Amino acid sequence: MTTLDSVRDKVNSGERLDHDDGLFLLGEAPLLDLGQMAMGARRKRHPEPIVTFVVDTNPNYTNICDVDCTFCAFYRSPGHEEGYTHSVEEMLSRIGKSAEKGVTTVLMQGGVNKELPLEYYLDLVRGVRERYPNVTPHFWSAAEIEGMAEVSGLTLQEVLSELKKAGQTTIPGGGAEILSEPVRKKISHKKGQTHSWMDVHREAHAQGFRSTATMMYGHVETDEDVVTHFDAIRELQDEHHGFTAFVPWSFKPGNTPLVKKIPRHAGPNHYLRMLGAARLYLDNFDHVQASWFSEGKKTGQVALHWGADDFGGTLFEENVHAATGFINQTSTEEVKTIIREAGFRPAQRTTLYEILEVF
Repeated sequence: MTTLDSVRDKVNSGERLDHDDGLFLLGEAPLLDLGQMAMGARRKRHPEPIVTFVVDTNPNYTNICDVDCTFCAFYRSPGHEEGYTHSVEEMLSRIGKSAEKGVTTVLMQGGVNKELPLEYYLDLVRGVRERYPNVTPHFWSAAEIEGMAEVSGLTLQEVLSELKKAGQTTIPGGGAEILSEPVRKKISHKKGQTHSWMDVHREAHAQGFRSTATMMYGHVETDEDVVTHFDAIRELQDEHHGFTAFVPWSFKPGNTPLVKKIPRHAGPNHYLRMLGAARLYLDNFDHVQASWFSEGKKTGQVALHWGADDFGGTLFEENVHAATGFINQTSTEEVKTIIREAGFRPAQRTTLYEILEVF
């Protein structure tokens, strides 16, 4: 039988938690005790009271997508009057304006737009590397990379190799949602099975890319599904140690087809439990990210005491969450203030978690 003491003993001895332990953390562990254990694990991995953040932005090159995820309010079907696709030059101009503001990471995703050739994506990566050498092109979700393979007739291995030759070194973890087949069939049945997301990141890691592991919870999943997700990314991390961080956020139902079934988003307690459980269960992840953006600034602050060591990015531009009516904005100075008020020292980092400056 799993108890708080049995989990604590495993954590203290460095023994890996199992599936039942994960279910206990998500469903039964007292929240304050969970936070205390998670902070102990965080301090063991990161002894200094430093919380990192990245100066970034999240523009979108297209909103046209044929995957029809029920949780998404951003996409427009091909042919829709509100659909758009920006040219490579338009996107490079926007990225240049962000670079002038000090942005070092551009996290860019859009939709699965079958009208775009592989060269479009390669030109964007090359353009950023040539014009803005201080900006990391943190581009394309797994579903988009699969779309590139389908359009070009190349394999995933070949597409990722071409992106690497163009200058790309990291990819975001978007599109993971919950890596459990029953959940994916309900909310994103066209996006591909769990192995589709895993295959992209496994191949990317094998080629030397680094990526993030994400999770969108708070919809139709159960605790069993969440632990299945944890198991999947932990096992993949054992293979190449290619994930830089784990990044969870709660589903926002506004303006989505799923709003009829899930009218409210998960609250702060649920979020803190998710972070604490992740810090303890994902024992091979160096970083766990707290999100002021998706959960609110106060919740983000508290999350720094539940095992998180990173505060995400400044996100000067963001449109996907905004489409649901959930909008948070900040500045670099406010991020530093929020971190300080939580009792930590802020430090600006790169996409790869290299510290640029401790404030």
